[in-house]
Amino acid sequence: MSTSTINTNPQFPNNKTSMLGMVGGGQLGRMFVHEAQALGFKVMVLEPEAGSPAAHAADGHIQAAYDDASGLQQLAAACTSFTTEFENVPAASLAKLAETGFVAPSAACVSIAQDRIEEKAFFTRCAPQTDILPAPHAILRTADDLEKVSADLFPGILKTARMGYDGKGQVRVKSMEELRTAFDNLKGVVCVLEKMLPLAYEISVLVARGADGQAVVYPIAENVHRDGILFTTTVPSPHVSEQAALKTQNAALKLIADIDYVGVLCIEFFVLEDGSVVVNEMAPRPHNSGHYTIDACVTSQFAQQVRAMARLPLGDVRQHSPCVMLNILGDIWFDDVEQNTERQPAWDKVLALPSAHLHLYGKSEARRARKMGHITFIAPTLEQAQDEMRQACAILGIEV
Repeated sequence: MSTSTINTNPQFPNNKTSMLGMVGGGQLGRMFVHEAQALGFKVMVLEPEAGSPAAHAADGHIQAAYDDASGLQQLAAACTSFTTEFENVPAASLAKLAETGFVAPSAACVSIAQDRIEEKAFFTRCAPQTDILPAPHAILRTADDLEKVSADLFPGILKTARMGYDGKGQVRVKSMEELRTAFDNLKGVVCVLEKMLPLAYEISVLVARGADGQAVVYPIAENVHRDGILFTTTVPSPHVSEQAALKTQNAALKLIADIDYVGVLCIEFFVLEDGSVVVNEMAPRPHNSGHYTIDACVTSQFAQQVRAMARLPLGDVRQHSPCVMLNILGDIWFDDVEQNTERQPAWDKVLALPSAHLHLYGKSEARRARKMGHITFIAPTLEQAQDEMRQACAILGIEV
C-alpha cells in the first residue's frame, strides 16, 4: 500500500491561485517548473520518487504514487490547475483532479494517446479532414488474431498497445513465424502490427491550444532516432517540402481542435520516399523533439504549457535562430563497454563552442540509454549549428 508525504518550502505560502499541479517528476516536469517559476507561479509535484528531477526544482513535492488517493487529495487541496509530464499517468487520476480543478490536457485526451488502438482509430476518423492516415496495421488481441494478418503487413513492427515509448515494447518482424514468436515473447498483451513503409525521414509537429480555442503551431522539426531513442532534432527541417510542412501543420491544428485539447501536443509524422505522409503517433505533453524551443523560439513549449493550463494567452512561436538539438544519454559517462568505467564528460570543452546551450536534468545516476540532458546548438546558419553539433559529438565520444 502506498503512502504519501508532503514537503513544501515554508517561504512559499499555500496560495491556490499561484500553485500549479504537476503529475510526474521527470525532466519534462523539471523544465515545466523552471518556466512556471519564471512567470511567477509555484509548482507542486506528485511523484513517487524522492530524488526526481522535477521534485528537486519544484516548490512542493507530494511523494506518492500517481493513483494514490491521499496524494491526489493533497494535490487538489494545494492547486486549482493541473497537468502531466508524460502520457502513462493513469487517466483516472487526471479525471479525479478534474472534479476540483482545471486539467490540461484532459483525461479523455490523454487516454487516446495511452492506447495505440484508440490513437490509430482517432487518426483514421479524422483522415477525411486531415487527408493523412496512419500506416496500414492490424490489431492483435489474442493469438487467434495472428491467423487473420494479411501478408501485405510484412515486414512490420509489432508494438504493444499500451506503455511503449523510446523503442520499448516494439519488435520488428519479417514473417508470420517471427510474428508468433514476438507476440509470445510479449506475453500475449494486446498489440498492433504496423506495416514498415519506405521512410525518408520523420518530422514532429508541435502544436498548442488554449482553453479559448486559440491554437499555434511551431516550425517543423526533423528527427533522427537511434535504437528507438531520439538522437537529434533539426529545425528548420532540411528536407521537408513546403507542401508537406503546410499539410502536417494544418492536420495538427485540426486534430487538436477535434478533441478540444488544451495544452501542448506533439504529433509525429513519417514522410515516405515518394513524398507522401502518414501520421505515426502523438504525445499529450511537451516533447523531447520540442526541447529546441527553449533556446531557439520566442516562447518555449514549456512556457506554452504553463500559459495553457493557467488560461493565459498563448505565446509567439517564432523561431529566431536555426538549431540542432542533441540528446545526451548516460552512455557518454562510460568509456569502457566491458568494465563500465565511469567518467565525467568534458562539458568545459562543449561549452567553449559558441552555439552550445547545455541542459542537464539533475539525475543522480547515469545509466546507458538513459536521457541525462540535451544540448541545443543555435547559430546564424543551420550549417554552423550542424558543424558545432558534430564537434560536440567528437568531444563527447558520440558517433555521428
